[in-house]
Amino acid sequence: MTSARDHLVWDWNGTLLNDLSLVVTSTNAAFASVGSVTVSAQEHRVRFRRPVSDYYAEVLGRAVDAEEFGRLDKIFHDAYRIGLTNCELADDAVTAMRAWTGTQSLLSMWFHDELVPTVAGYGLTEQFVRVDGLRASLGGGPKAEHLAEHLAAIGVDGASTVLIGDSIDDADAATAAGARCVLYTGGFTDPDRLRAAGHPVADTLTEAVRLAATLR
Repeated sequence: MTSARDHLVWDWNGTLLNDLSLVVTSTNAAFASVGSVTVSAQEHRVRFRRPVSDYYAEVLGRAVDAEEFGRLDKIFHDAYRIGLTNCELADDAVTAMRAWTGTQSLLSMWFHDELVPTVAGYGLTEQFVRVDGLRASLGGGPKAEHLAEHLAAIGVDGASTVLIGDSIDDADAATAAGARCVLYTGGFTDPDRLRAAGHPVADTLTEAVRLAATLR
């Protein structure tokens, strides 16, 4: 395994892919199935967290068990798939990826079988030494275990890695793996929450890569 921080792991949803609006719309479709609660984009950025079932429970004001979360998650993803064709990459995603001089990979908590062709559709596959999504049928959990498996599959360790993502869960996963993290304010999480987490924070992906390079 390498020892220098020469490997960069990208998050997908809310980071390279600018899908906040679609995620909020899809989340509200799930909430609409059990009542009239809705969230705005800003409310989502302030309140969203993993496990997603805990986020749902907070918004709905009651417990959400595994069975109900499974139903809500299906409604969310059905709505998400319909709107995905209208999503674009973050404005400087391609420029940022090209600015990194080491190896890069992609780790998402979106379903693997859907992630891989979507990444290919944006012409990005060759940017990455590995693309991993969720291989379970139900998601919503933390990223830490998946990041450890992702790095092991590539053959790099945390000490060689920087992760760029848009959530506190990304930062927690990086810390658990012994990696560093740069948090991006353009995604699913309120910038004040990100800045309070104690990791470098960037307003653009290009800036995130520049900061990541200083951590090597």
